[in-house]
Amino acid sequence: MTDHSVDVVVSGGGIAGMVTAIAFARAGFDTLCVDPQPPVTSRAADGADLRTTAFLQPARNFLDDLGIWQYFSPETMPLDIMRIVDAGGAENPPRIRVEKEFNSAEVSDLPFGWNIPNTAARAALMKRMDDLEKLTFLTGHSCERLFTREGEARVTLSNGDRYRAKLVVAADGRNSPMREQSGIPVQTTRFGQKALAFAVSHPIPHENVSTEIHRTGGPFTLVPLPDHDGMPCSAIVWMETGPNVHALFELDVPDFEAAMTERSCNLLGPLTLLGRRSLWPIISQLADRLSGQRVALVAEAAHVVPPIGAQGLNMSLADIRSLVDLALKDPANLGSLAMLDAYHKSRYADLKLRVQGITMLNRASMFDDQPLRDLRATGLNALYALPQVRKTLMQMGLGLK
Repeated sequence: MTDHSVDVVVSGGGIAGMVTAIAFARAGFDTLCVDPQPPVTSRAADGADLRTTAFLQPARNFLDDLGIWQYFSPETMPLDIMRIVDAGGAENPPRIRVEKEFNSAEVSDLPFGWNIPNTAARAALMKRMDDLEKLTFLTGHSCERLFTREGEARVTLSNGDRYRAKLVVAADGRNSPMREQSGIPVQTTRFGQKALAFAVSHPIPHENVSTEIHRTGGPFTLVPLPDHDGMPCSAIVWMETGPNVHALFELDVPDFEAAMTERSCNLLGPLTLLGRRSLWPIISQLADRLSGQRVALVAEAAHVVPPIGAQGLNMSLADIRSLVDLALKDPANLGSLAMLDAYHKSRYADLKLRVQGITMLNRASMFDDQPLRDLRATGLNALYALPQVRKTLMQMGLGLK
Protein backbone atom coordinates (compact mmCIF):
# COMPACT_ATOMS: atom_id res chain seq x y z
CA MET A 1 0.00 0.00 0.00
CA THR A 2 1.47 3.32 -1.12
CA ASP A 3 0.34 6.90 -0.53
CA HIS A 4 0.59 9.44 -3.36
CA SER A 5 -0.47 13.04 -3.92
CA VAL A 6 -1.78 14.58 -7.14
CA ASP A 7 -3.95 17.55 -8.05
CA VAL A 8 -6.68 15.65 -9.92
CA VAL A 9 -7.84 12.03 -10.00
CA VAL A 10 -10.00 11.08 -12.99
CA SER A 11 -12.00 7.92 -12.39
CA GLY A 12 -12.70 6.37 -15.79
CA GLY A 13 -10.60 6.04 -18.93
CA GLY A 14 -13.21 6.06 -21.66
CA ILE A 15 -13.18 8.82 -24.28
CA ALA A 16 -14.58 11.42 -21.86
CA GLY A 17 -12.21 10.39 -19.06
CA MET A 18 -9.20 10.51 -21.36
CA VAL A 19 -10.14 13.98 -22.63
CA THR A 20 -10.67 15.15 -19.04
CA ALA A 21 -7.23 13.92 -18.02
CA ILE A 22 -5.58 15.53 -21.05
CA ALA A 23 -7.34 18.84 -20.39
CA PHE A 24 -6.26 19.03 -16.74
CA ALA A 25 -2.69 17.89 -17.43
CA ARG A 26 -2.32 20.36 -20.27
CA ALA A 27 -3.58 23.09 -17.90
CA GLY A 28 -0.66 22.29 -15.57
CA PHE A 29 -2.34 20.08 -12.97
CA ASP A 30 -0.73 16.79 -11.88
CA THR A 31 -3.35 14.32 -13.07
CA LEU A 32 -3.99 10.61 -12.59
CA CYS A 33 -6.48 8.80 -14.82
CA VAL A 34 -7.56 5.31 -13.70
CA ASP A 35 -9.52 2.65 -15.57
CA PRO A 36 -9.95 -1.12 -15.03
CA GLN A 37 -9.29 -1.89 -18.71
CA PRO A 38 -6.74 -0.62 -21.25
CA PRO A 39 -8.45 1.27 -24.09
CA VAL A 40 -9.46 -1.00 -26.97
CA THR A 41 -8.04 0.68 -30.08
CA SER A 42 -8.82 -1.90 -32.79
CA ARG A 43 -12.27 -2.74 -34.16
CA ALA A 44 -11.15 -6.36 -34.57
CA ALA A 45 -10.29 -6.79 -30.87
CA ASP A 46 -12.53 -8.66 -28.44
CA GLY A 47 -14.80 -6.24 -26.62
CA ALA A 48 -14.24 -3.44 -29.13
CA ASP A 49 -16.72 -0.56 -29.00
CA LEU A 50 -18.21 -0.64 -32.52
CA ARG A 51 -19.98 2.69 -32.17
CA THR A 52 -18.81 5.94 -33.70
CA THR A 53 -18.96 9.48 -32.38
CA ALA A 54 -19.81 12.63 -34.28
CA PHE A 55 -17.79 15.51 -32.85
CA LEU A 56 -19.76 18.70 -33.49
CA GLN A 57 -18.18 22.09 -34.19
CA PRO A 58 -17.71 23.28 -30.55
CA ALA A 59 -16.26 19.88 -29.62
CA ARG A 60 -13.81 20.01 -32.51
CA ASN A 61 -12.69 23.50 -31.42
CA PHE A 62 -12.12 22.27 -27.86
CA LEU A 63 -10.15 19.23 -29.02
CA ASP A 64 -8.07 21.47 -31.28
CA ASP A 65 -7.26 23.72 -28.30
CA LEU A 66 -6.09 20.64 -26.38
CA GLY A 67 -3.79 19.50 -29.19
CA ILE A 68 -5.94 16.41 -29.80
CA TRP A 69 -7.59 17.11 -33.14
CA GLN A 70 -4.38 16.65 -35.13
CA TYR A 71 -4.41 13.00 -34.05
CA PHE A 72 -8.09 12.59 -34.97
CA SER A 73 -8.02 14.18 -38.42
CA PRO A 74 -6.88 11.19 -40.57
CA GLU A 75 -9.79 9.05 -39.31
CA THR A 76 -12.63 11.60 -39.48
CA MET A 77 -15.44 11.95 -41.99
CA PRO A 78 -17.22 15.33 -42.29
CA LEU A 79 -21.00 15.52 -41.81
CA ASP A 80 -22.33 18.22 -44.13
CA ILE A 81 -26.03 17.36 -44.10
CA MET A 82 -28.36 15.86 -41.48
CA ARG A 83 -31.23 14.09 -43.22
CA ILE A 84 -34.41 13.20 -41.30
CA VAL A 85 -36.68 10.61 -42.89
CA ASP A 86 -40.10 9.45 -41.78
CA ALA A 87 -41.08 5.99 -42.99
CA GLY A 88 -43.91 5.53 -40.52
CA GLY A 89 -46.69 4.81 -42.98
CA ALA A 90 -48.72 1.62 -42.97
CA GLU A 91 -46.78 0.14 -45.92
CA ASN A 92 -44.66 -2.95 -45.36
CA PRO A 93 -41.90 -2.94 -46.46
CA PRO A 94 -41.55 0.69 -45.38
CA ARG A 95 -41.26 3.53 -47.85
CA ILE A 96 -40.17 7.12 -47.39
CA ARG A 97 -43.08 9.53 -47.00
CA VAL A 98 -41.25 12.58 -45.57
CA GLU A 99 -37.59 13.44 -46.22
CA LYS A 100 -35.98 16.68 -45.03
CA GLU A 101 -32.35 17.80 -45.18
CA PHE A 102 -30.71 20.18 -42.72
CA ASN A 103 -27.66 21.67 -44.43
CA SER A 104 -24.74 22.96 -42.36
CA ALA A 105 -24.28 25.80 -44.89
CA GLU A 106 -27.39 27.44 -43.39
CA VAL A 107 -25.60 28.11 -40.10
CA SER A 108 -21.87 27.85 -40.79
CA ASP A 109 -19.16 27.49 -43.40
CA LEU A 110 -18.04 24.28 -41.65
CA PRO A 111 -19.66 20.82 -41.50
CA PHE A 112 -22.04 20.05 -38.64
CA GLY A 113 -19.43 17.68 -37.30
CA TRP A 114 -16.90 14.96 -38.01
CA ASN A 115 -17.53 11.25 -37.43
CA ILE A 116 -14.86 8.90 -36.09
CA PRO A 117 -14.95 5.26 -34.87
CA ASN A 118 -14.65 5.11 -31.08
CA THR A 119 -11.69 2.74 -31.33
CA ALA A 120 -9.83 5.22 -33.54
CA ALA A 121 -10.68 8.05 -31.15
CA ARG A 122 -9.20 6.11 -28.24
CA ALA A 123 -6.02 5.36 -30.21
CA ALA A 124 -5.63 9.06 -31.01
CA LEU A 125 -6.19 10.06 -27.38
CA MET A 126 -3.54 7.58 -26.24
CA LYS A 127 -1.01 9.31 -28.50
CA ARG A 128 -1.86 12.70 -27.02
CA MET A 129 -1.67 11.37 -23.45
CA ASP A 130 1.86 10.13 -24.10
CA ASP A 131 2.92 13.74 -24.81
CA LEU A 132 1.99 15.08 -21.37
CA GLU A 133 4.46 14.86 -18.49
CA LYS A 134 1.88 15.78 -15.86
CA LEU A 135 -0.43 12.91 -16.82
CA THR A 136 -0.33 9.33 -15.52
CA PHE A 137 -2.71 6.82 -17.11
CA LEU A 138 -3.11 3.74 -14.94
CA THR A 139 -5.06 0.79 -16.34
CA GLY A 140 -5.82 -2.55 -14.77
CA HIS A 141 -7.07 -0.92 -11.57
CA SER A 142 -10.14 1.02 -10.50
CA CYS A 143 -11.06 3.71 -8.01
CA GLU A 144 -12.61 1.63 -5.24
CA ARG A 145 -13.14 3.90 -2.24
CA LEU A 146 -13.64 7.62 -1.83
CA PHE A 147 -13.29 9.69 1.32
CA THR A 148 -13.65 13.46 1.20
CA ARG A 149 -13.31 16.32 3.58
CA GLU A 150 -13.28 20.08 3.14
CA GLY A 151 -9.63 20.35 2.13
CA GLU A 152 -9.03 17.22 0.00
CA ALA A 153 -10.24 13.89 -1.32
CA ARG A 154 -8.68 10.49 -0.71
CA VAL A 155 -9.11 7.76 -3.28
CA THR A 156 -8.12 4.13 -2.69
CA LEU A 157 -7.45 2.05 -5.77
CA SER A 158 -8.21 -1.64 -6.22
CA ASN A 159 -4.51 -2.46 -5.67
CA GLY A 160 -4.60 -0.71 -2.30
CA ASP A 161 -2.67 2.41 -3.33
CA ARG A 162 -4.08 5.66 -1.96
CA TYR A 163 -4.12 9.05 -3.63
CA ARG A 164 -4.76 12.45 -2.09
CA ALA A 165 -6.19 15.00 -4.51
CA LYS A 166 -7.82 18.41 -4.56
CA LEU A 167 -10.40 17.21 -7.08
CA VAL A 168 -11.86 13.87 -8.14
CA VAL A 169 -13.59 13.82 -11.53
CA ALA A 170 -16.12 11.01 -11.92
CA ALA A 171 -16.02 9.96 -15.59
CA ASP A 172 -16.78 6.35 -14.71
CA GLY A 173 -20.04 5.79 -16.53
CA ARG A 174 -23.75 5.62 -15.91
CA ASN A 175 -23.27 3.39 -12.84
CA SER A 176 -20.48 5.61 -11.48
CA PRO A 177 -19.00 4.28 -8.21
CA MET A 178 -17.59 7.72 -7.37
CA ARG A 179 -21.02 9.32 -7.82
CA GLU A 180 -22.65 6.68 -5.64
CA GLN A 181 -20.02 7.11 -2.90
CA SER A 182 -20.60 10.87 -3.05
CA GLY A 183 -24.27 10.23 -2.28
CA ILE A 184 -25.57 11.97 -5.42
CA PRO A 185 -28.90 10.50 -6.61
CA VAL A 186 -29.90 10.11 -10.27
CA GLN A 187 -33.22 10.11 -12.08
CA THR A 188 -33.46 7.36 -14.71
CA THR A 189 -35.92 6.83 -17.56
CA ARG A 190 -36.06 3.38 -19.17
CA PHE A 191 -37.57 2.91 -22.62
CA GLY A 192 -37.48 -0.86 -23.01
CA GLN A 193 -35.08 -0.27 -25.91
CA LYS A 194 -31.66 -1.41 -26.97
CA ALA A 195 -29.43 -0.32 -29.83
CA LEU A 196 -27.57 -2.42 -32.36
CA ALA A 197 -24.27 -0.85 -33.45
CA PHE A 198 -22.34 -2.04 -36.48
CA ALA A 199 -20.72 -0.90 -39.74
CA VAL A 200 -21.81 -1.52 -43.31
CA SER A 201 -20.70 -0.96 -46.87
CA HIS A 202 -23.11 0.09 -49.62
CA PRO A 203 -22.99 0.79 -53.36
CA ILE A 204 -24.46 4.32 -53.26
CA PRO A 205 -22.08 6.99 -51.84
CA HIS A 206 -23.26 8.66 -48.63
CA GLU A 207 -21.96 12.06 -49.83
CA ASN A 208 -21.25 13.10 -46.22
CA VAL A 209 -24.94 12.92 -45.32
CA SER A 210 -25.99 11.54 -41.93
CA THR A 211 -29.47 10.00 -42.11
CA GLU A 212 -31.98 9.29 -39.33
CA ILE A 213 -34.92 7.10 -40.41
CA HIS A 214 -38.00 6.98 -38.18
CA ARG A 215 -40.63 4.25 -38.27
CA THR A 216 -41.27 2.44 -34.96
CA GLY A 217 -39.13 1.24 -32.07
CA GLY A 218 -36.59 4.04 -32.43
CA PRO A 219 -34.47 5.68 -35.13
CA PHE A 220 -32.30 3.84 -37.62
CA THR A 221 -29.27 6.11 -38.12
CA LEU A 222 -26.60 5.91 -40.81
CA VAL A 223 -23.48 8.01 -40.22
CA PRO A 224 -20.74 8.39 -42.87
CA LEU A 225 -17.44 6.54 -42.51
CA PRO A 226 -14.36 6.55 -44.78
CA ASP A 227 -14.42 4.09 -47.68
CA HIS A 228 -13.39 0.48 -47.01
CA ASP A 229 -11.79 -1.59 -49.80
CA GLY A 230 -13.03 0.96 -52.32
CA MET A 231 -16.65 0.84 -51.11
CA PRO A 232 -18.61 3.62 -49.36
CA CYS A 233 -19.22 2.82 -45.70
CA SER A 234 -21.44 3.97 -42.86
CA ALA A 235 -21.83 3.31 -39.16
CA ILE A 236 -25.33 2.32 -38.12
CA VAL A 237 -27.15 2.61 -34.80
CA TRP A 238 -30.45 0.73 -34.96
CA MET A 239 -32.70 1.28 -31.95
CA GLU A 240 -35.54 -1.13 -31.27
CA THR A 241 -37.65 -2.46 -28.41
CA GLY A 242 -36.07 -5.26 -26.40
CA PRO A 243 -37.74 -8.38 -27.91
CA ASN A 244 -37.36 -7.08 -31.47
CA VAL A 245 -33.72 -6.10 -31.08
CA HIS A 246 -32.76 -9.49 -29.66
CA ALA A 247 -34.51 -11.25 -32.54
CA LEU A 248 -32.56 -9.07 -35.00
CA PHE A 249 -29.31 -9.74 -33.17
CA GLU A 250 -29.81 -13.49 -33.52
CA LEU A 251 -30.46 -13.43 -37.30
CA ASP A 252 -27.83 -15.02 -39.53
CA VAL A 253 -25.88 -12.56 -41.67
CA PRO A 254 -27.89 -12.84 -44.94
CA ASP A 255 -31.21 -12.41 -43.12
CA PHE A 256 -29.83 -9.55 -41.05
CA GLU A 257 -28.53 -7.78 -44.15
CA ALA A 258 -31.96 -8.14 -45.78
CA ALA A 259 -33.66 -6.77 -42.66
CA MET A 260 -31.37 -3.75 -42.32
CA THR A 261 -31.59 -2.94 -46.04
CA GLU A 262 -35.37 -2.95 -45.77
CA ARG A 263 -35.30 -0.80 -42.62
CA SER A 264 -32.99 1.68 -44.40
CA CYS A 265 -35.63 2.09 -47.14
CA ASN A 266 -32.84 1.07 -49.53
CA LEU A 267 -31.53 4.64 -49.45
CA LEU A 268 -27.93 3.57 -50.05
CA GLY A 269 -28.66 0.33 -51.88
CA PRO A 270 -28.13 -3.17 -50.44
CA LEU A 271 -26.23 -3.01 -47.13
CA THR A 272 -23.36 -5.41 -46.42
CA LEU A 273 -22.38 -6.06 -42.81
CA LEU A 274 -18.74 -5.33 -41.92
CA GLY A 275 -17.63 -7.15 -38.80
CA ARG A 276 -19.76 -8.01 -35.82
CA ARG A 277 -22.81 -6.47 -34.15
CA SER A 278 -22.95 -5.10 -30.62
CA LEU A 279 -25.90 -4.35 -28.31
CA TRP A 280 -26.31 -1.34 -26.01
CA PRO A 281 -29.11 -0.54 -23.51
CA ILE A 282 -30.93 2.77 -24.04
CA ILE A 283 -31.83 5.01 -21.09
CA SER A 284 -32.06 8.66 -20.17
CA GLN A 285 -30.46 9.67 -16.88
CA LEU A 286 -29.57 12.88 -15.05
CA ALA A 287 -27.84 13.28 -11.70
CA ASP A 288 -29.55 15.53 -9.16
CA ARG A 289 -26.33 17.53 -8.89
CA LEU A 290 -23.12 17.70 -10.88
CA SER A 291 -20.89 17.96 -7.82
CA GLY A 292 -20.30 16.77 -4.29
CA GLN A 293 -17.57 17.52 -1.79
CA ARG A 294 -14.32 17.59 -3.83
CA VAL A 295 -16.07 15.62 -6.63
CA ALA A 296 -17.29 16.70 -10.08
CA LEU A 297 -19.43 14.54 -12.36
CA VAL A 298 -18.90 14.61 -16.12
CA ALA A 299 -20.20 12.65 -19.08
CA GLU A 300 -22.31 9.56 -18.34
CA ALA A 301 -21.65 9.82 -14.61
CA ALA A 302 -23.71 13.02 -14.87
CA HIS A 303 -26.08 12.42 -17.79
CA VAL A 304 -27.08 9.73 -20.28
CA VAL A 305 -29.22 10.25 -23.39
CA PRO A 306 -30.33 8.05 -26.29
CA PRO A 307 -28.11 8.35 -29.39
CA ILE A 308 -30.15 11.00 -31.17
CA GLY A 309 -28.69 14.11 -32.76
CA ALA A 310 -25.08 13.31 -31.76
CA GLN A 311 -25.62 14.93 -28.38
CA GLY A 312 -24.17 12.54 -25.79
CA LEU A 313 -20.39 12.95 -25.97
CA ASN A 314 -20.69 16.54 -27.18
CA MET A 315 -22.57 17.38 -23.98
CA SER A 316 -19.79 15.60 -22.09
CA LEU A 317 -17.05 17.67 -23.73
CA ALA A 318 -18.94 20.83 -22.79
CA ASP A 319 -18.89 19.59 -19.16
CA ILE A 320 -15.14 19.08 -19.30
CA ARG A 321 -14.45 22.44 -20.90
CA SER A 322 -16.53 24.26 -18.28
CA LEU A 323 -14.85 22.40 -15.41
CA VAL A 324 -11.30 23.05 -16.64
CA ASP A 325 -12.04 26.71 -17.41
CA LEU A 326 -13.24 27.19 -13.83
CA ALA A 327 -10.14 25.46 -12.48
CA LEU A 328 -7.90 27.78 -14.49
CA LYS A 329 -9.68 30.89 -13.25
CA ASP A 330 -8.56 30.14 -9.68
CA PRO A 331 -6.04 27.26 -9.57
CA ALA A 332 -5.39 27.74 -5.85
CA ASN A 333 -9.01 26.79 -5.12
CA LEU A 334 -9.13 23.70 -7.32
CA GLY A 335 -11.97 21.46 -6.13
CA SER A 336 -13.34 24.00 -3.66
CA LEU A 337 -17.03 24.30 -2.84
CA ALA A 338 -17.20 27.62 -4.69
CA MET A 339 -15.62 26.17 -7.84
CA LEU A 340 -17.85 23.10 -7.88
CA ASP A 341 -21.01 25.12 -7.22
CA ALA A 342 -20.06 27.33 -10.16
CA TYR A 343 -19.58 24.22 -12.30
CA HIS A 344 -23.03 22.89 -11.41
CA LYS A 345 -24.66 26.23 -12.18
CA SER A 346 -22.81 26.60 -15.48
CA ARG A 347 -24.02 23.30 -16.90
CA TYR A 348 -27.12 22.01 -15.16
CA ALA A 349 -29.89 24.04 -16.83
CA ASP A 350 -28.61 23.21 -20.33
CA LEU A 351 -28.16 19.53 -19.48
CA LYS A 352 -31.65 19.24 -18.00
CA LEU A 353 -33.18 20.84 -21.10
CA ARG A 354 -31.27 18.56 -23.46
CA VAL A 355 -32.00 15.37 -21.52
CA GLN A 356 -35.71 16.22 -21.43
CA GLY A 357 -35.75 17.17 -25.12
CA ILE A 358 -33.94 14.04 -26.30
CA THR A 359 -36.15 11.87 -24.08
CA MET A 360 -39.20 13.40 -25.77
CA LEU A 361 -37.72 12.90 -29.25
CA ASN A 362 -36.91 9.29 -28.47
CA ARG A 363 -40.45 8.59 -27.31
CA ALA A 364 -41.74 10.13 -30.55
CA SER A 365 -39.38 7.92 -32.56
CA MET A 366 -40.84 4.84 -30.87
CA PHE A 367 -44.46 5.52 -31.88
CA ASP A 368 -46.23 2.35 -32.99
CA ASP A 369 -49.85 3.55 -33.32
CA GLN A 370 -50.51 4.85 -36.82
CA PRO A 371 -52.18 8.15 -35.77
CA LEU A 372 -49.12 9.04 -33.68
CA ARG A 373 -46.77 8.13 -36.51
CA ASP A 374 -48.80 10.39 -38.79
CA LEU A 375 -48.56 13.19 -36.23
CA ARG A 376 -44.76 12.80 -36.11
CA ALA A 377 -44.55 13.19 -39.90
CA THR A 378 -46.79 16.25 -39.79
CA GLY A 379 -44.61 17.81 -37.10
CA LEU A 380 -41.43 17.27 -39.12
CA ASN A 381 -43.02 18.96 -42.13
CA ALA A 382 -44.19 21.89 -40.03
CA LEU A 383 -40.82 22.50 -38.34
CA TYR A 384 -38.89 22.31 -41.58
CA ALA A 385 -41.25 24.75 -43.33
CA LEU A 386 -40.25 27.61 -40.97
CA PRO A 387 -36.72 28.78 -41.94
CA GLN A 388 -35.96 30.61 -38.69
CA VAL A 389 -37.19 27.68 -36.58
CA ARG A 390 -35.12 25.29 -38.69
CA LYS A 391 -32.00 27.45 -38.27
CA THR A 392 -32.54 27.80 -34.52
CA LEU A 393 -32.93 24.04 -34.11
CA MET A 394 -29.68 23.45 -36.00
CA GLN A 395 -27.83 26.00 -33.85
CA MET A 396 -29.20 24.44 -30.66
CA GLY A 397 -28.20 20.98 -31.84
CA LEU A 398 -24.65 22.18 -32.45
CA GLY A 399 -24.51 23.89 -29.06
CA LEU A 400 -23.88 27.25 -30.73
CA LYS A 401 -24.95 30.35 -28.84
